[in-house]
This record gives sequence, structure tokens and C-alpha cells, in this order.
Amino acid sequence: MADVSDETRERIESDAYCETLGIDVVELDAGSARTELTITEDLLNFHGTPHGGAIYSVADAAFAAASNSHGQTAVALETNISYLEAVETGETIAATAEETHAAGRTAEYEIEVTGEDGNRIATFRGRVYRP
Repeated sequence: MADVSDETRERIESDAYCETLGIDVVELDAGSARTELTITEDLLNFHGTPHGGAIYSVADAAFAAASNSHGQTAVALETNISYLEAVETGETIAATAEETHAAGRTAEYEIEVTGEDGNRIATFRGRVYRP
């Protein structure tokens, strides 16, 4: 895989929204990324389980990092997520994004969100446009 420039890495890792939620970019390569988020009580819904928005956000952060890792601006065209399992408070979840198709100005990414035990808790898919 090609290297990610220092400038691109710094831009991706300085995301204010991710910092607010506690999402960390732990791996970044051209076309792929891995993010992590520890589920705190602040991220629970009224059922006492992790809010779907928190799960979506960790996946979306991996998607954004992977799709922008080439050094060219990429903006989301569409995304979807399937929630499969819940996790416990205090657990750290990870989202791993991989570029699965790139053609012209668009690209597609698949993101798997897993719990600490490695079991998949959500599947996210997204497409980007590179203006």
C-alpha cells in the first residue's frame, strides 16, 4: 500500500467531531483505516445500550479516513449501516474500512465494526465522490 502523507494524516487525525466523541484513528494507509471508540455512559441510549449514532460515527470516521487517505478530498455520496449486536459499557469497539472499488471520481468502502471479542457488531458501507 502507498504511504499517507504527513499532511493528510494530520488533517484526518485532527477531526474535532471525533475528538469530541473520543474516536481515535489507530491505523491509516492509502485506502484503508481503523478507528476505535470506548463506549462510555455518555454514549448510551435510553435502553442503556450504545446509541446507534455512536456506532455509526466510529464507522463513518473510518470511512472518512480511508476515503480521504489518498490526499484528495472525498465526500460521501451515500452510506448505510446494519446493526447486528450490542456491546457493553466500557468496551472498546473498532471499525475497519477497506476500499473495495474505485473508478473515476467515485469509490466504495466496506467497514466492519467489531467488539473486543472480534465479533461483528455492525456492517457499514459507503460511497464517495472525489471532486
